[in-house]
Amino acid sequence: MKLNQFVIIGLGRFGSSLGRELIELGYEVLGVDRDEELVQEMSNVLTHVVVADATEEETLRSIGARNFDCGVVAIGDDIQASILATILLKDLGVKKVVAKAVSDLHGRVLERVGVDRVIYPERDMGIRVAHQLVSPNLLDYIELSKKYTIAELAVPQCLSGKSLNEVNPRGRYGCSIVAINKPKGIIIAPVAKDVLSTDDVMVVIGTNSQIELFQESIGQ
Repeated sequence: MKLNQFVIIGLGRFGSSLGRELIELGYEVLGVDRDEELVQEMSNVLTHVVVADATEEETLRSIGARNFDCGVVAIGDDIQASILATILLKDLGVKKVVAKAVSDLHGRVLERVGVDRVIYPERDMGIRVAHQLVSPNLLDYIELSKKYTIAELAVPQCLSGKSLNEVNPRGRYGCSIVAINKPKGIIIAPVAKDVLSTDDVMVVIGTNSQIELFQESIGQ
């Protein structure tokens, strides 16, 4: 599922970081917060911003939340508001709902109400989460520098059964598969004859643009 439009509820440090990176990546973002000052700060950054209470169903309906591909509940320490907003987004039929948790217990409650993914800000930076949201098969993303990145990519069906020689990411896109994490163990510095499977995870290194091209070519 290709995600193009995001609604972020809660524009604190994590929500604003996530929103900025999604905008940088070329996606449309609606930011929602009850705090007028936070909304004003992001008004020239995000596609649209709204001062609103996301725990009210009618409010979410009026801003067209159900039309977004992905809803991110990034509310801070108000656990009740976080859970209510999450439930409402799910009830409205938002395709994918992810939510920030401030504790393991909070995370378990979010999972119980049907959230598609729980984010723990202490462990997940907004920049990393942005890349993971727009690339469903991207499992992890580590920016080595402004230019170079290491990414963990789940092997899609289109590459299953193919050897690295057939995939040839270095020759076609300039990036390299430096490891393959298989269920039975990890292969470091794989060779051309190594074959990929949908159970595998590819560890890819290259420039940001090279990895983006590779992801696009395999439908991620």
